[in-house]
Amino acid sequence: MRSSFVAPSDVPKPFRGLLADASVARAAAASSALADAASHDDDDDADDAPHASVRGLRAVFISDLHLGTPGCQAKALLAFLKAHPSDKLYLVGDIIDGWQLRRKWYWPQSHNDVVQKVLRRARKGCKVIYVPGNHDEFARHFIGQQFGGVEVVAEAMHTTADGKKFWIIHGDHFDGVIQHAKWLAYLADNLYELALRLNTRFNSLRARLGLPYWSLSQYLKYSVKGAVKYIQQFERAVSHEARKRGFDGVICGHIHHAEIRDVDGILYCNDGDWVESLTALVEHHDGRLEIVHWPAHRSGQRLETAQPAPAAVQVTN
Repeated sequence: MRSSFVAPSDVPKPFRGLLADASVARAAAASSALADAASHDDDDDADDAPHASVRGLRAVFISDLHLGTPGCQAKALLAFLKAHPSDKLYLVGDIIDGWQLRRKWYWPQSHNDVVQKVLRRARKGCKVIYVPGNHDEFARHFIGQQFGGVEVVAEAMHTTADGKKFWIIHGDHFDGVIQHAKWLAYLADNLYELALRLNTRFNSLRARLGLPYWSLSQYLKYSVKGAVKYIQQFERAVSHEARKRGFDGVICGHIHHAEIRDVDGILYCNDGDWVESLTALVEHHDGRLEIVHWPAHRSGQRLETAQPAPAAVQVTN
């Protein structure tokens, strides 16, 4: 029988940096040890090989998983990764939430399964590139190193099959709050976690009444004028810097808002998050980029993709 929590010795080496905080170390030490996470994993390795399926993609981009928090949809992410083998996998920041783990240790088996899935995919030949973000900034101490086949870099460049060059960053360096008022970012993070907890209780009641899922945080993000303006400013700032650096486009995360659109001649791509929107950016073998929306808040294995919209969901030559 698998244990519910994972001891710090079972967390892959790049992620142990956050355990420098003594309070986290004490909390983690009190948790149960994982018996045999890798050697007795019951998941089939076959889907991790890049050539294993005709559904295979040239590249998959995911960010803002926030492993280590109750809000992370780890089981949905595992199902998505199993259904989408790829030649390359880009982890575009906020993979593990060090901010929350420093306050309270939370590492269930499903979160460890995600880490093991990524490591297994690298072992099977998929090129895995990890670009840390602000919530997993501890991993920036390992930039230039490889762990289990996962390459840790500050930023990356990806060339699509049709020759377009994309700048891969998390995006927090273009967030004025993160750069100049980090205390406010911590406050906002706590408020976001509160909104997620309220969401859970509220939607539990809605489910009993037969009503669909409704997101308070998503509602606030898209209805509050200041939040919409923040997203637009972020998109312009990131795209402007990509243009200065000579790229055709930029792929990022950070703001939990999946989108593909043209910003002054630069193709801006955001792969979303795995807390609420459950989205990823994928590249097909002909160079097409697409946002995939995994079925939210259900256990089905069906693939759902966003409906095409002008310069917003799917890009073709």
